[in-house]
Amino acid sequence: MGVELRKEKHYTYADYLTWPDDARYELIDGEAFRMAPTPLIEHQEVAGDVFCQLANQLDGQPCRPYIAPVDVRLPRKDEADAAIDTVVQPDVLVVCDPARIDRRGVRGAPDWLLEVLSPSTAAHDQIAKRRTYERAGVREYWLVHPGDRTLTVYLLDNGQYGRPEIYELKDETPIGVLPGVSIAWDALVARLPKPEY
Repeated sequence: MGVELRKEKHYTYADYLTWPDDARYELIDGEAFRMAPTPLIEHQEVAGDVFCQLANQLDGQPCRPYIAPVDVRLPRKDEADAAIDTVVQPDVLVVCDPARIDRRGVRGAPDWLLEVLSPSTAAHDQIAKRRTYERAGVREYWLVHPGDRTLTVYLLDNGQYGRPEIYELKDETPIGVLPGVSIAWDALVARLPKPEY
């Protein structure tokens, strides 16, 4: 996830709202991380397809899917929005509590979310963001690696992610926290560019 903005200050959502729209950042514990400029096409294929599948399966239900960019503010307690120091933009997310959704995005942990790994973001998504999502209470966290055609799934149990389950991107994978909802991979994977090794 590239370059930090600066280390001279502990940033909050109030600072974040003043930054120009032409550069996207995420905040984690008050540190600003510049997001990769343009994702690779396989990133967009995976995020878009998963979002469409979710939108179709969740139509008419209280759980709502979203696709980046959507600001997800993750307060530690009950601090005002301006004081929140962690704001992320997951690739795809589902929120089942409508009270967490407002005009600015989402306040509080989504129930489920997915990050599509790319060379510039993989370490950040697998380490810093995994810890952040665990602390915030995201019940299920998926990491898709398009090049390796694998899926890593973390489930929250007693406030912690246990050992992840790793799957091939084939057939269907059910979403544990969304009964009756699953993601089908075969048609999507067939459209992805061949991996470069």
